[in-house]
Amino acid sequence: MNLKQIKWHSFESQVSLDQAAMERVVALAESSIKTRGQFHLVLAGGSTPKNVYTLLKNVKTDWHKWQVYFGDERCLDSGHQDRNSTMAFEAWLNHIDIPVQNIHAIPAELGPVEGAYLYNQTLSQVGDFDLVLLGLGEDAHTASLFPGRSWDNNLDALAIFDAPKPPPLRISMSPARLSRSKSVLFLVSGKEKQTAINQWKAGDLIPASTVTCNNGVDVFCFNVS
Repeated sequence: MNLKQIKWHSFESQVSLDQAAMERVVALAESSIKTRGQFHLVLAGGSTPKNVYTLLKNVKTDWHKWQVYFGDERCLDSGHQDRNSTMAFEAWLNHIDIPVQNIHAIPAELGPVEGAYLYNQTLSQVGDFDLVLLGLGEDAHTASLFPGRSWDNNLDALAIFDAPKPPPLRISMSPARLSRSKSVLFLVSGKEKQTAINQWKAGDLIPASTVTCNNGVDVFCFNVS
């Protein structure tokens, strides 16, 4: 990725980052609904996105025009507390009037092969996203794309068998599919992410840098520089 296409935004507190991220999501939702009648959003897992989802449940918007997807998922039973979808439902989606058919959870409970196959079918019916939310791990992974791995960018959803963090079996959107979005927003908090940020700013090829966007990638940061 051309580093000039990355816009870094530093915040003085976690609260201000969360609020700005929520406002960015809502603004993009309103503009997308106005221009195309729908808002296609990809969710990330992790504690910082959870804060944003908690804020979103109080927003006034036409939830019927939101279409929600997931960037990655752990291959655990449906409703398992470690699943990204469970977190999103508990923090946000269970509290709003969004039709169940508008929430496109990854069927990761079926295992990485069948779950990825079915999510590829789902995503094949979807054009470009309006917004992709992503996080950044201490090891510079994003979604379930980990360092030292290669991916088939011809696929929308990938079966992951060897994630270095448990559980090893996961499903992740490919970098190419995550990049098919009008906006990409990374949410990064914590000093433990500093090494990963340094690698990214140095131009190292890390998983996060494989996700690009024609309109540039925004990175909201707190407690990292």
